[in-house]
Amino acid sequence: MNPEPFLQLDRVIHEKGRLAIMSLLAATPSLLYTEIRDTLRMTDGNVTAHLRTLLEAGYTSVTKSLEGGRPTTSYALTATGRRAFAEYIALLEQIVAQTRPPSS
Repeated sequence: MNPEPFLQLDRVIHEKGRLAIMSLLAATPSLLYTEIRDTLRMTDGNVTAHLRTLLEAGYTSVTKSLEGGRPTTSYALTATGRRAFAEYIALLEQIVAQTRPPSS
């Protein structure tokens, strides 16, 4: 087995909570903070910490606005984040392919 794909996995994305957030955001243009939190059943502190890490890596963007007089915060993947996520998925596919027996 070639260990190289394992060594190339993006550690920012690889953590379970961040992988879940990246997966959600990859499937939609943007999500409200509360949608992310509620969908993943995470605590505010957990979601905030993971989103901060993703923001610092340049993988997500944040938009703050007012809707009906109430502040809202939404997140989206940046182009860098989409590229990093696609590369991460491709590496996972390589790892999975290595574990499959050869076709007869």
